[in-house]
Amino acid sequence: MTARALAGAAPEDDRLIALFLEMMTIDRNAAAMTLKNYGRDLARFAIFIRKRKESLTTAGADDISAFLAELEKDGLSAATAALKVSALRQFYAFLYEEGRRGDNPAMLIDRPKTRRPLPKVLTVEETARLAEASSGADPRAVRLRAMVELLYSAGLRVSELVSLPLAGLCNGGAALLVRGKGGRERLAPVGGAAARAIGDYLPVRDTFLPKDGNGDVVDQGFLFPSRGRTGHVTAARFAQGLKDLANKAGVAPARVSPHVLRHAFATHLLSGGADLRAVQAMLGHADITTTQIYTHVAQDRLRDLVFSAHPLAKKRPS
Repeated sequence: MTARALAGAAPEDDRLIALFLEMMTIDRNAAAMTLKNYGRDLARFAIFIRKRKESLTTAGADDISAFLAELEKDGLSAATAALKVSALRQFYAFLYEEGRRGDNPAMLIDRPKTRRPLPKVLTVEETARLAEASSGADPRAVRLRAMVELLYSAGLRVSELVSLPLAGLCNGGAALLVRGKGGRERLAPVGGAAARAIGDYLPVRDTFLPKDGNGDVVDQGFLFPSRGRTGHVTAARFAQGLKDLANKAGVAPARVSPHVLRHAFATHLLSGGADLRAVQAMLGHADITTTQIYTHVAQDRLRDLVFSAHPLAKKRPS
Protein backbone atom coordinates (compact mmCIF):
# COMPACT_ATOMS: atom_id res chain seq x y z
CA MET A 1 0.00 0.00 0.00
CA THR A 2 1.60 3.25 -1.12
CA ALA A 3 1.48 6.59 0.61
CA ARG A 4 -0.33 7.96 -2.41
CA ALA A 5 -3.06 5.32 -2.09
CA LEU A 6 -3.68 6.36 1.49
CA ALA A 7 -3.46 10.11 1.00
CA GLY A 8 -5.89 11.58 3.52
CA ALA A 9 -5.75 8.62 5.93
CA ALA A 10 -4.13 8.78 9.38
CA PRO A 11 -0.60 7.28 9.64
CA GLU A 12 -1.76 4.77 12.26
CA ASP A 13 -4.57 3.61 9.96
CA ASP A 14 -2.03 3.29 7.17
CA ARG A 15 0.09 1.04 9.43
CA LEU A 16 -2.86 -1.17 10.46
CA ILE A 17 -3.88 -1.74 6.85
CA ALA A 18 -0.30 -2.64 5.97
CA LEU A 19 -0.18 -5.15 8.86
CA PHE A 20 -3.48 -6.69 7.73
CA LEU A 21 -2.28 -7.06 4.14
CA GLU A 22 0.96 -8.60 5.40
CA MET A 23 -1.06 -11.16 7.39
CA MET A 24 -3.19 -11.94 4.32
CA THR A 25 -0.04 -12.46 2.29
CA ILE A 26 1.85 -14.67 4.75
CA ASP A 27 -0.89 -16.56 6.59
CA ARG A 28 -3.52 -16.90 3.87
CA ASN A 29 -1.43 -16.72 0.72
CA ALA A 30 -3.93 -14.22 -0.73
CA ALA A 31 -3.74 -13.51 -4.44
CA ALA A 32 -2.21 -10.24 -5.61
CA MET A 33 -5.54 -8.98 -6.96
CA THR A 34 -7.27 -9.74 -3.64
CA LEU A 35 -4.61 -7.77 -1.77
CA LYS A 36 -4.96 -4.86 -4.19
CA ASN A 37 -8.75 -4.77 -3.83
CA TYR A 38 -8.67 -5.07 -0.03
CA GLY A 39 -6.02 -2.38 0.25
CA ARG A 40 -7.99 -0.01 -1.99
CA ASP A 41 -11.28 -0.60 -0.13
CA LEU A 42 -9.75 -0.18 3.31
CA ALA A 43 -7.86 2.93 2.22
CA ARG A 44 -11.07 4.52 0.98
CA PHE A 45 -12.85 3.65 4.24
CA ALA A 46 -9.96 5.08 6.30
CA ILE A 47 -10.17 8.36 4.39
CA PHE A 48 -13.95 8.46 4.83
CA ILE A 49 -13.91 7.97 8.60
CA ARG A 50 -11.13 10.48 9.13
CA LYS A 51 -13.53 13.10 7.78
CA ARG A 52 -15.93 11.93 10.52
CA LYS A 53 -13.20 12.44 13.16
CA GLU A 54 -12.78 8.66 13.60
CA SER A 55 -10.01 6.14 13.02
CA LEU A 56 -9.99 2.45 12.16
CA THR A 57 -9.75 1.59 15.85
CA THR A 58 -12.65 3.84 16.90
CA ALA A 59 -15.08 3.57 13.96
CA GLY A 60 -18.38 1.82 14.63
CA ALA A 61 -21.15 0.10 12.69
CA ASP A 62 -22.82 3.45 11.99
CA ASP A 63 -19.64 4.67 10.29
CA ILE A 64 -19.57 1.58 8.08
CA SER A 65 -23.26 2.04 7.20
CA ALA A 66 -22.63 5.67 6.31
CA PHE A 67 -19.65 4.64 4.16
CA LEU A 68 -21.75 2.11 2.22
CA ALA A 69 -24.56 4.65 1.84
CA GLU A 70 -22.14 7.13 0.29
CA LEU A 71 -20.84 4.50 -2.12
CA GLU A 72 -24.41 3.56 -3.03
CA LYS A 73 -25.02 7.17 -4.06
CA ASP A 74 -22.07 6.74 -6.43
CA GLY A 75 -23.83 3.79 -8.08
CA LEU A 76 -22.34 0.95 -6.04
CA SER A 77 -23.96 -2.39 -6.94
CA ALA A 78 -25.12 -4.88 -4.29
CA ALA A 79 -22.47 -7.35 -5.41
CA THR A 80 -19.68 -4.78 -5.03
CA ALA A 81 -21.05 -3.64 -1.66
CA ALA A 82 -20.98 -7.26 -0.46
CA LEU A 83 -17.28 -7.49 -1.35
CA LYS A 84 -16.49 -4.33 0.59
CA VAL A 85 -18.40 -5.58 3.64
CA SER A 86 -16.41 -8.82 3.43
CA ALA A 87 -13.13 -6.88 3.35
CA LEU A 88 -14.15 -4.84 6.39
CA ARG A 89 -15.26 -7.93 8.31
CA GLN A 90 -11.94 -9.65 7.74
CA PHE A 91 -9.99 -6.53 8.59
CA TYR A 92 -11.85 -5.97 11.87
CA ALA A 93 -11.61 -9.67 12.72
CA PHE A 94 -7.84 -9.24 12.36
CA LEU A 95 -7.83 -6.20 14.65
CA TYR A 96 -9.92 -8.12 17.22
CA GLU A 97 -7.65 -11.16 17.15
CA GLU A 98 -4.61 -8.90 17.51
CA GLY A 99 -6.16 -7.24 20.56
CA ARG A 100 -6.36 -3.84 18.89
CA ARG A 101 -10.16 -3.74 19.20
CA GLY A 102 -12.64 -5.38 21.53
CA ASP A 103 -15.26 -5.90 18.86
CA ASN A 104 -15.87 -6.35 15.14
CA PRO A 105 -18.28 -3.57 14.10
CA ALA A 106 -18.52 -4.93 10.56
CA MET A 107 -20.30 -8.05 11.89
CA LEU A 108 -23.28 -5.82 12.71
CA ILE A 109 -23.67 -4.95 9.02
CA ASP A 110 -25.73 -7.37 6.93
CA ARG A 111 -24.22 -8.48 3.67
CA PRO A 112 -26.19 -6.88 0.83
CA LYS A 113 -28.43 -9.44 -0.83
CA THR A 114 -27.13 -10.33 -4.26
CA ARG A 115 -28.40 -12.67 -6.87
CA ARG A 116 -25.53 -14.29 -8.60
CA PRO A 117 -26.14 -14.57 -12.36
CA LEU A 118 -26.20 -18.09 -13.71
CA PRO A 119 -23.23 -18.86 -15.94
CA LYS A 120 -23.60 -19.25 -19.68
CA VAL A 121 -23.49 -22.89 -20.71
CA LEU A 122 -22.98 -24.70 -24.01
CA THR A 123 -24.76 -27.95 -24.75
CA VAL A 124 -22.78 -31.17 -25.04
CA GLU A 125 -23.45 -31.15 -28.78
CA GLU A 126 -22.19 -27.58 -29.18
CA THR A 127 -19.06 -28.37 -27.22
CA ALA A 128 -18.40 -31.37 -29.47
CA ARG A 129 -18.83 -29.17 -32.55
CA LEU A 130 -16.25 -26.75 -31.21
CA ALA A 131 -13.74 -29.56 -30.76
CA GLU A 132 -14.45 -30.93 -34.23
CA ALA A 133 -14.02 -27.48 -35.76
CA SER A 134 -10.45 -27.43 -34.49
CA SER A 135 -9.47 -30.53 -36.47
CA GLY A 136 -6.59 -30.09 -38.88
CA ALA A 137 -3.04 -31.19 -39.61
CA ASP A 138 -1.49 -27.73 -39.26
CA PRO A 139 0.53 -27.49 -36.00
CA ARG A 140 -1.52 -24.49 -34.84
CA ALA A 141 -4.76 -26.40 -35.37
CA VAL A 142 -3.32 -29.39 -33.53
CA ARG A 143 -2.31 -27.17 -30.61
CA LEU A 144 -5.68 -25.41 -30.50
CA ARG A 145 -7.56 -28.72 -30.44
CA ALA A 146 -5.36 -29.98 -27.60
CA MET A 147 -6.06 -26.82 -25.60
CA VAL A 148 -9.83 -26.96 -26.22
CA GLU A 149 -10.07 -30.64 -25.33
CA LEU A 150 -7.92 -30.17 -22.23
CA LEU A 151 -9.86 -27.15 -20.97
CA TYR A 152 -13.19 -28.96 -21.31
CA SER A 153 -11.89 -32.30 -20.07
CA ALA A 154 -10.25 -30.97 -16.89
CA GLY A 155 -12.36 -27.86 -16.21
CA LEU A 156 -9.31 -25.61 -16.04
CA ARG A 157 -9.23 -21.87 -15.62
CA VAL A 158 -7.76 -20.29 -18.76
CA SER A 159 -4.85 -18.90 -16.70
CA GLU A 160 -4.08 -22.45 -15.56
CA LEU A 161 -4.35 -23.86 -19.08
CA VAL A 162 -2.02 -21.48 -20.88
CA SER A 163 0.69 -21.65 -18.20
CA LEU A 164 0.63 -25.42 -17.66
CA PRO A 165 4.13 -26.86 -17.32
CA LEU A 166 5.05 -29.81 -19.50
CA ALA A 167 6.10 -31.57 -16.30
CA GLY A 168 2.52 -31.27 -15.08
CA LEU A 169 1.46 -34.17 -17.30
CA CYS A 170 1.16 -37.21 -15.04
CA ASN A 171 0.57 -40.93 -15.63
CA GLY A 172 1.32 -40.72 -19.32
CA GLY A 173 -1.04 -37.78 -19.82
CA ALA A 174 -3.97 -39.33 -17.95
CA ALA A 175 -3.86 -36.58 -15.30
CA LEU A 176 -2.56 -33.06 -14.74
CA LEU A 177 -0.91 -31.49 -11.72
CA VAL A 178 -2.44 -28.01 -11.70
CA ARG A 179 -1.38 -25.03 -9.60
CA GLY A 180 -4.49 -22.91 -9.09
CA LYS A 181 -5.53 -19.84 -7.11
CA GLY A 182 -3.51 -19.12 -4.01
CA GLY A 183 -0.85 -21.57 -5.17
CA ARG A 184 -3.08 -24.54 -4.29
CA GLU A 185 -2.26 -27.69 -6.22
CA ARG A 186 -4.77 -30.27 -7.41
CA LEU A 187 -4.70 -33.38 -9.59
CA ALA A 188 -7.08 -33.06 -12.53
CA PRO A 189 -8.08 -36.18 -14.51
CA VAL A 190 -7.78 -36.02 -18.30
CA GLY A 191 -10.42 -37.68 -20.47
CA GLY A 192 -9.67 -39.97 -23.40
CA ALA A 193 -10.34 -37.38 -26.13
CA ALA A 194 -8.09 -34.83 -24.42
CA ALA A 195 -5.34 -37.40 -23.84
CA ARG A 196 -5.40 -38.32 -27.55
CA ALA A 197 -5.32 -34.65 -28.54
CA ILE A 198 -2.31 -34.08 -26.28
CA GLY A 199 -0.65 -37.15 -27.79
CA ASP A 200 -1.14 -35.67 -31.28
CA TYR A 201 0.17 -32.29 -30.16
CA LEU A 202 3.38 -33.27 -28.32
CA PRO A 203 5.27 -34.25 -31.54
CA VAL A 204 4.71 -30.71 -32.92
CA ARG A 205 5.30 -28.83 -29.64
CA ASP A 206 8.87 -27.93 -30.62
CA THR A 207 7.44 -25.91 -33.53
CA PHE A 208 6.40 -23.22 -31.06
CA LEU A 209 9.57 -23.00 -28.96
CA PRO A 210 11.16 -19.51 -28.94
CA LYS A 211 14.78 -18.80 -29.82
CA ASP A 212 17.32 -16.54 -28.18
CA GLY A 213 19.45 -13.86 -29.83
CA ASN A 214 21.88 -16.51 -31.08
CA GLY A 215 19.17 -18.52 -32.73
CA ASP A 216 19.28 -21.26 -30.09
CA VAL A 217 16.01 -22.86 -29.02
CA VAL A 218 14.83 -21.84 -25.54
CA ASP A 219 12.51 -24.25 -23.76
CA GLN A 220 11.00 -22.74 -20.61
CA GLY A 221 9.05 -25.92 -19.91
CA PHE A 222 5.53 -24.74 -20.78
CA LEU A 223 3.17 -27.32 -22.26
CA PHE A 224 1.96 -24.70 -24.74
CA PRO A 225 5.04 -22.57 -25.52
CA SER A 226 5.00 -19.44 -27.64
CA ARG A 227 7.53 -16.99 -29.03
CA GLY A 228 5.74 -14.12 -27.29
CA ARG A 229 6.86 -12.24 -24.20
CA THR A 230 5.26 -14.63 -21.71
CA GLY A 231 6.87 -17.70 -23.22
CA HIS A 232 3.49 -19.41 -23.52
CA VAL A 233 0.22 -18.93 -25.39
CA THR A 234 -1.64 -15.98 -23.87
CA ALA A 235 -5.21 -16.16 -22.58
CA ALA A 236 -6.25 -13.49 -25.11
CA ARG A 237 -4.77 -15.46 -28.02
CA PHE A 238 -6.54 -18.63 -26.94
CA ALA A 239 -9.83 -16.80 -26.42
CA GLN A 240 -9.63 -15.41 -29.97
CA GLY A 241 -8.95 -18.92 -31.25
CA LEU A 242 -12.15 -20.08 -29.54
CA LYS A 243 -14.15 -17.28 -31.19
CA ASP A 244 -12.83 -18.39 -34.59
CA LEU A 245 -13.79 -21.99 -33.82
CA ALA A 246 -17.28 -20.88 -32.80
CA ASN A 247 -17.77 -19.28 -36.22
CA LYS A 248 -16.65 -22.48 -37.94
CA ALA A 249 -18.84 -24.64 -35.68
CA GLY A 250 -21.97 -22.54 -36.19
CA VAL A 251 -22.11 -21.44 -32.55
CA ALA A 252 -22.62 -17.75 -31.74
CA PRO A 253 -19.14 -16.41 -30.81
CA ALA A 254 -20.68 -14.21 -28.11
CA ARG A 255 -21.68 -17.39 -26.26
CA VAL A 256 -18.19 -18.87 -26.31
CA SER A 257 -15.21 -18.08 -24.08
CA PRO A 258 -12.64 -20.10 -22.11
CA HIS A 259 -14.70 -19.61 -18.94
CA VAL A 260 -17.86 -20.83 -20.69
CA LEU A 261 -16.06 -24.10 -21.47
CA ARG A 262 -15.15 -24.42 -17.78
CA HIS A 263 -18.82 -23.84 -16.92
CA ALA A 264 -19.81 -26.49 -19.46
CA PHE A 265 -17.41 -29.00 -17.88
CA ALA A 266 -19.00 -28.54 -14.44
CA THR A 267 -22.61 -28.43 -15.60
CA HIS A 268 -22.33 -31.45 -17.88
CA LEU A 269 -20.73 -33.48 -15.07
CA LEU A 270 -23.45 -32.56 -12.58
CA SER A 271 -26.20 -33.20 -15.14
CA GLY A 272 -24.68 -36.64 -15.59
CA GLY A 273 -24.91 -37.39 -11.87
CA ALA A 274 -21.41 -36.45 -10.69
CA ASP A 275 -20.90 -35.78 -6.96
CA LEU A 276 -20.79 -32.07 -6.08
CA ARG A 277 -17.73 -32.49 -3.86
CA ALA A 278 -15.87 -34.26 -6.66
CA VAL A 279 -16.67 -31.44 -9.08
CA GLN A 280 -15.54 -28.91 -6.47
CA ALA A 281 -12.18 -30.68 -6.19
CA MET A 282 -11.74 -30.83 -9.97
CA LEU A 283 -12.56 -27.13 -10.38
CA GLY A 284 -10.22 -26.16 -7.56
CA HIS A 285 -12.89 -24.23 -5.65
CA ALA A 286 -11.93 -23.49 -2.05
CA ASP A 287 -15.60 -23.07 -1.06
CA ILE A 288 -18.33 -25.48 -2.16
CA THR A 289 -20.87 -22.63 -2.38
CA THR A 290 -18.98 -21.45 -5.45
CA THR A 291 -19.58 -24.84 -7.06
CA GLN A 292 -23.24 -25.04 -6.08
CA ILE A 293 -24.24 -22.47 -8.68
CA TYR A 294 -23.75 -25.16 -11.31
CA THR A 295 -26.42 -27.32 -9.68
CA HIS A 296 -28.94 -24.57 -10.43
CA VAL A 297 -27.89 -24.56 -14.07
CA ALA A 298 -28.19 -28.33 -14.26
CA GLN A 299 -31.62 -28.27 -12.58
CA ASP A 300 -32.86 -25.57 -14.97
CA ARG A 301 -31.71 -27.63 -17.95
CA LEU A 302 -33.51 -30.72 -16.66
CA ARG A 303 -36.65 -28.67 -15.96
CA ASP A 304 -36.61 -27.25 -19.49
CA LEU A 305 -36.23 -30.77 -20.85
CA VAL A 306 -39.25 -32.03 -18.93
CA PHE A 307 -41.51 -29.20 -20.01
CA SER A 308 -40.40 -29.28 -23.63
CA ALA A 309 -40.22 -33.03 -24.23
CA HIS A 310 -42.60 -34.75 -21.79
CA PRO A 311 -45.75 -35.93 -23.62
CA LEU A 312 -48.07 -34.65 -20.85
CA ALA A 313 -46.38 -31.25 -20.52
CA LYS A 314 -49.26 -29.21 -21.97
CA LYS A 315 -48.29 -25.98 -20.34
CA ARG A 316 -45.19 -24.83 -18.53
CA PRO A 317 -46.05 -23.28 -15.14
CA SER A 318 -45.16 -19.64 -14.63
